[in-house]
Amino acid sequence: MKLGFGKKKLNKATAEDQVAEKTVPETPAEEKNPNGKKTVISIRNLHKAYGEKKVLKGLDLDVYEGELFGFIGKNGIGKSTTIDCIIGSKKFDEGVITLDGFDVKQEPIDAKYSFGYVASEPSCYEVMTGYDYLEFIASIYQITEGDFVRNYKYLCGRLSLDEAELSNPIFGYSHGMKQKLCLVASLLHNPKIWMLDEPTVGLDIMAVEELKKMMREYANHGKTVFVTSHNIELVAKICDRVAIVNEGKVVSLFDLNKDPNRRIQLSKIFMETYRSR
Repeated sequence: MKLGFGKKKLNKATAEDQVAEKTVPETPAEEKNPNGKKTVISIRNLHKAYGEKKVLKGLDLDVYEGELFGFIGKNGIGKSTTIDCIIGSKKFDEGVITLDGFDVKQEPIDAKYSFGYVASEPSCYEVMTGYDYLEFIASIYQITEGDFVRNYKYLCGRLSLDEAELSNPIFGYSHGMKQKLCLVASLLHNPKIWMLDEPTVGLDIMAVEELKKMMREYANHGKTVFVTSHNIELVAKICDRVAIVNEGKVVSLFDLNKDPNRRIQLSKIFMETYRSR
Protein backbone atom coordinates (compact mmCIF):
# COMPACT_ATOMS: atom_id res chain seq x y z
CA MET A 1 0.00 0.00 0.00
CA LYS A 2 1.34 3.41 -0.99
CA LEU A 3 -0.28 6.35 0.75
CA GLY A 4 1.02 9.78 -0.20
CA PHE A 5 4.73 9.09 0.16
CA GLY A 6 6.57 6.98 2.77
CA LYS A 7 8.79 4.56 0.89
CA LYS A 8 8.34 6.54 -2.31
CA LYS A 9 10.32 9.73 -2.73
CA LEU A 10 8.19 12.86 -2.70
CA ASN A 11 8.59 15.28 -5.61
CA LYS A 12 10.47 18.22 -4.05
CA ALA A 13 8.79 20.98 -6.06
CA THR A 14 5.34 19.57 -5.34
CA ALA A 15 6.07 19.30 -1.63
CA GLU A 16 7.34 22.87 -1.47
CA ASP A 17 4.25 24.12 -3.31
CA GLN A 18 1.99 22.30 -0.84
CA VAL A 19 3.83 23.74 2.13
CA ALA A 20 3.59 27.23 0.70
CA GLU A 21 -0.12 26.83 0.05
CA LYS A 22 -1.45 25.23 3.19
CA THR A 23 0.77 23.27 5.55
CA VAL A 24 1.71 26.27 7.70
CA PRO A 25 -1.33 28.57 7.84
CA GLU A 26 -0.89 32.17 8.83
CA THR A 27 -1.67 32.65 12.51
CA PRO A 28 -3.98 35.53 13.47
CA ALA A 29 -3.03 38.23 15.95
CA GLU A 30 -2.09 36.61 19.23
CA GLU A 31 -4.26 37.05 22.30
CA LYS A 32 -2.21 37.09 25.51
CA ASN A 33 -3.07 36.78 29.16
CA PRO A 34 -1.83 39.22 31.82
CA ASN A 35 1.34 37.15 32.28
CA GLY A 36 2.24 37.62 28.63
CA LYS A 37 1.54 34.08 27.47
CA LYS A 38 -0.39 33.47 24.28
CA THR A 39 -3.88 32.00 24.68
CA VAL A 40 -3.77 28.80 22.62
CA ILE A 41 -7.13 27.27 23.60
CA SER A 42 -10.01 29.65 24.24
CA ILE A 43 -13.51 28.45 25.15
CA ARG A 44 -16.34 30.90 25.72
CA ASN A 45 -19.91 30.12 26.87
CA LEU A 46 -19.83 26.54 25.60
CA HIS A 47 -23.19 24.77 25.64
CA LYS A 48 -23.91 21.21 24.55
CA ALA A 49 -27.01 19.08 25.12
CA TYR A 50 -28.02 15.56 24.14
CA GLY A 51 -31.75 15.86 23.67
CA GLU A 52 -33.14 17.17 26.95
CA LYS A 53 -29.94 16.46 28.86
CA LYS A 54 -27.71 19.52 29.14
CA VAL A 55 -24.09 18.48 29.59
CA LEU A 56 -22.18 21.75 29.09
CA LYS A 57 -23.83 24.87 30.47
CA GLY A 58 -21.68 27.86 29.62
CA LEU A 59 -18.18 26.48 30.11
CA ASP A 60 -15.36 29.06 29.89
CA LEU A 61 -11.65 28.27 29.78
CA ASP A 62 -8.31 29.66 28.62
CA VAL A 63 -5.22 27.49 28.18
CA TYR A 64 -1.85 29.08 27.42
CA GLU A 65 1.25 28.27 25.43
CA GLY A 66 3.97 26.37 27.21
CA GLU A 67 1.77 24.82 29.86
CA LEU A 68 0.73 21.31 30.78
CA PHE A 69 -2.94 21.70 31.62
CA GLY A 70 -5.10 19.19 33.49
CA PHE A 71 -8.85 18.95 32.90
CA ILE A 72 -10.52 16.71 35.47
CA GLY A 73 -13.95 15.65 36.69
CA LYS A 74 -15.94 12.57 37.58
CA ASN A 75 -17.46 10.26 34.96
CA GLY A 76 -20.23 11.70 32.79
CA ILE A 77 -19.50 15.29 33.80
CA GLY A 78 -18.60 16.54 30.31
CA LYS A 79 -14.83 16.19 29.97
CA SER A 80 -14.86 14.08 26.82
CA THR A 81 -17.76 16.10 25.40
CA THR A 82 -15.68 19.26 25.84
CA ILE A 83 -12.74 17.66 24.03
CA ASP A 84 -15.03 16.39 21.25
CA CYS A 85 -16.27 19.95 20.75
CA ILE A 86 -12.70 21.30 20.75
CA ILE A 87 -11.48 18.87 18.09
CA GLY A 88 -14.60 19.26 15.96
CA SER A 89 -15.97 15.73 16.25
CA LYS A 90 -19.18 17.01 17.87
CA LYS A 91 -21.21 20.11 17.10
CA PHE A 92 -21.99 22.34 20.03
CA ASP A 93 -25.17 24.34 20.57
CA GLU A 94 -23.72 27.67 21.62
CA GLY A 95 -20.37 29.31 22.28
CA VAL A 96 -17.02 29.96 20.62
CA ILE A 97 -13.87 27.81 20.62
CA THR A 98 -10.57 28.96 19.12
CA LEU A 99 -7.37 26.94 18.74
CA ASP A 100 -4.18 28.90 18.13
CA GLY A 101 -6.45 31.80 17.15
CA PHE A 102 -8.59 29.83 14.68
CA ASP A 103 -12.33 29.43 15.22
CA VAL A 104 -13.19 25.72 15.12
CA LYS A 105 -16.49 26.42 13.35
CA GLN A 106 -15.42 29.16 10.95
CA GLU A 107 -11.88 27.90 10.24
CA PRO A 108 -12.05 24.15 10.92
CA ILE A 109 -9.13 23.06 8.71
CA ASP A 110 -6.70 25.62 10.12
CA ALA A 111 -7.85 24.75 13.65
CA LYS A 112 -7.26 21.04 13.03
CA TYR A 113 -3.71 21.67 11.82
CA SER A 114 -2.90 23.07 15.27
CA PHE A 115 -3.44 19.94 17.35
CA GLY A 116 -2.65 16.28 17.72
CA TYR A 117 -5.24 14.17 19.51
CA VAL A 118 -5.23 10.85 21.36
CA ALA A 119 -8.61 9.38 22.34
CA SER A 120 -9.35 7.48 25.54
CA GLU A 121 -9.67 4.30 23.43
CA PRO A 122 -7.21 3.68 20.56
CA SER A 123 -8.84 4.64 17.29
CA CYS A 124 -7.11 3.69 14.04
CA TYR A 125 -7.71 1.76 10.81
CA GLU A 126 -6.99 -1.76 12.01
CA VAL A 127 -6.87 -3.34 8.55
CA MET A 128 -3.74 -1.30 7.87
CA THR A 129 -0.27 -2.11 9.08
CA GLY A 130 1.15 0.24 11.69
CA TYR A 131 3.51 1.74 9.13
CA ASP A 132 0.75 2.33 6.58
CA TYR A 133 -1.36 4.04 9.23
CA LEU A 134 1.45 6.39 10.25
CA GLU A 135 2.18 7.07 6.58
CA PHE A 136 -1.49 7.85 6.01
CA ILE A 137 -1.58 10.32 8.92
CA ALA A 138 1.62 11.97 7.71
CA SER A 139 0.19 12.39 4.21
CA ILE A 140 -2.86 14.21 5.62
CA TYR A 141 -0.55 16.81 7.17
CA GLN A 142 1.68 16.90 4.06
CA ILE A 143 4.78 16.00 6.05
CA THR A 144 7.87 15.54 3.91
CA GLU A 145 9.33 12.07 3.61
CA GLY A 146 12.44 12.99 5.57
CA ASP A 147 10.51 14.51 8.46
CA PHE A 148 8.12 11.57 8.52
CA VAL A 149 10.87 8.97 8.83
CA ARG A 150 12.82 11.01 11.35
CA ASN A 151 9.75 11.72 13.50
CA TYR A 152 8.24 8.24 13.60
CA LYS A 153 11.59 6.60 14.34
CA TYR A 154 12.26 9.01 17.21
CA LEU A 155 8.77 8.63 18.68
CA CYS A 156 8.76 4.84 18.39
CA GLY A 157 12.07 4.83 20.23
CA ARG A 158 10.75 7.02 23.02
CA LEU A 159 7.66 4.84 23.54
CA SER A 160 9.41 1.49 22.99
CA LEU A 161 7.19 0.64 20.04
CA ASP A 162 9.09 -2.03 18.11
CA GLU A 163 9.52 -0.81 14.53
CA ALA A 164 9.42 -4.41 13.30
CA GLU A 165 5.81 -4.60 14.54
CA LEU A 166 4.84 -1.74 12.22
CA SER A 167 4.80 -4.17 9.28
CA ASN A 168 2.00 -6.16 10.94
CA PRO A 169 -1.76 -5.42 10.73
CA ILE A 170 -3.00 -3.26 13.60
CA PHE A 171 -5.84 -5.67 14.48
CA GLY A 172 -3.19 -8.01 15.90
CA TYR A 173 -1.75 -5.38 18.25
CA SER A 174 -2.35 -5.39 21.99
CA HIS A 175 -4.30 -2.49 23.51
CA GLY A 176 -1.05 -0.94 24.72
CA MET A 177 0.58 -1.19 21.30
CA LYS A 178 -2.44 0.46 19.67
CA GLN A 179 -2.26 3.26 22.23
CA LYS A 180 1.43 3.79 21.53
CA LEU A 181 0.72 3.87 17.79
CA CYS A 182 -1.93 6.56 18.32
CA LEU A 183 0.46 8.55 20.49
CA VAL A 184 3.10 8.43 17.75
CA ALA A 185 0.54 9.43 15.10
CA SER A 186 -0.63 12.40 17.17
CA LEU A 187 2.85 13.95 17.22
CA LEU A 188 4.04 13.28 13.68
CA HIS A 189 3.26 16.83 12.54
CA ASN A 190 4.72 18.46 15.67
CA PRO A 191 1.45 20.21 16.62
CA LYS A 192 1.22 23.32 18.76
CA ILE A 193 -1.42 21.60 20.94
CA TRP A 194 -1.24 18.00 22.17
CA MET A 195 -4.65 16.81 23.38
CA LEU A 196 -4.78 13.63 25.45
CA ASP A 197 -7.95 11.99 26.77
CA GLU A 198 -7.01 9.37 29.39
CA PRO A 199 -3.71 8.62 27.57
CA THR A 200 -2.26 6.18 30.12
CA VAL A 201 -5.03 3.56 29.84
CA GLY A 202 -3.54 0.26 28.70
CA LEU A 203 0.08 1.39 28.94
CA ASP A 204 2.61 -0.45 31.08
CA ILE A 205 4.39 1.41 33.87
CA MET A 206 7.52 2.05 31.78
CA ALA A 207 5.48 3.59 28.96
CA VAL A 208 3.50 5.71 31.43
CA GLU A 209 6.70 7.11 32.93
CA GLU A 210 8.08 7.90 29.48
CA LEU A 211 4.82 9.54 28.43
CA LYS A 212 4.91 11.75 31.52
CA LYS A 213 8.43 12.87 30.55
CA MET A 214 7.30 13.54 26.97
CA MET A 215 4.34 15.67 28.10
CA ARG A 216 6.58 17.74 30.35
CA GLU A 217 9.22 18.17 27.65
CA TYR A 218 6.61 19.17 25.09
CA ALA A 219 5.29 21.95 27.31
CA ASN A 220 8.81 23.05 28.21
CA HIS A 221 9.47 23.60 24.50
CA GLY A 222 6.66 26.15 24.31
CA LYS A 223 3.90 23.81 23.14
CA THR A 224 0.60 23.23 24.97
CA VAL A 225 -0.45 19.90 26.49
CA PHE A 226 -4.12 19.42 27.44
CA VAL A 227 -4.76 16.20 29.35
CA THR A 228 -7.72 14.56 31.05
CA SER A 229 -7.21 11.70 33.48
CA HIS A 230 -8.90 9.92 36.36
CA ASN A 231 -5.46 9.56 37.90
CA ILE A 232 -5.56 12.65 40.14
CA GLU A 233 -2.11 11.95 41.54
CA LEU A 234 -0.63 12.00 38.04
CA VAL A 235 -2.38 15.29 37.21
CA ALA A 236 -1.27 16.83 40.52
CA LYS A 237 2.32 15.79 39.90
CA ILE A 238 2.87 16.88 36.30
CA CYS A 239 0.44 19.70 35.48
CA ASP A 240 1.05 23.44 35.73
CA ARG A 241 -2.63 24.33 36.07
CA VAL A 242 -5.73 22.23 36.53
CA ALA A 243 -9.46 22.82 36.06
CA ILE A 244 -12.23 20.86 37.78
CA VAL A 245 -15.50 20.52 35.88
CA ASN A 246 -18.93 20.12 37.46
CA GLU A 247 -22.51 20.89 36.46
CA GLY A 248 -21.42 21.81 32.95
CA LYS A 249 -18.89 24.48 33.94
CA VAL A 250 -15.38 24.94 35.27
CA VAL A 251 -15.95 25.29 39.01
CA SER A 252 -12.31 25.42 40.18
CA LEU A 253 -9.08 26.48 38.52
CA PHE A 254 -5.72 26.16 40.26
CA ASP A 255 -2.19 27.24 39.40
CA LEU A 256 -0.16 24.41 40.92
CA ASN A 257 3.14 26.20 40.37
CA LYS A 258 2.10 29.31 42.28
CA ASP A 259 0.46 27.27 45.05
CA PRO A 260 2.36 23.95 45.39
CA ASN A 261 0.23 22.94 48.38
CA ARG A 262 -2.62 22.39 45.95
CA ARG A 263 -0.68 19.48 44.46
CA ILE A 264 -0.89 17.69 47.78
CA GLN A 265 -4.51 18.72 48.36
CA LEU A 266 -5.88 18.08 44.86
CA SER A 267 -7.41 14.67 45.59
CA LYS A 268 -9.19 16.07 48.66
CA ILE A 269 -10.39 19.13 46.74
CA PHE A 270 -11.65 16.88 43.94
CA MET A 271 -13.71 14.75 46.35
CA GLU A 272 -15.10 17.78 48.17
CA THR A 273 -16.20 19.33 44.87
CA TYR A 274 -18.75 16.58 44.29
CA ARG A 275 -19.77 16.06 47.91
CA SER A 276 -20.79 19.69 48.32
CA ARG A 277 -22.84 19.99 45.13
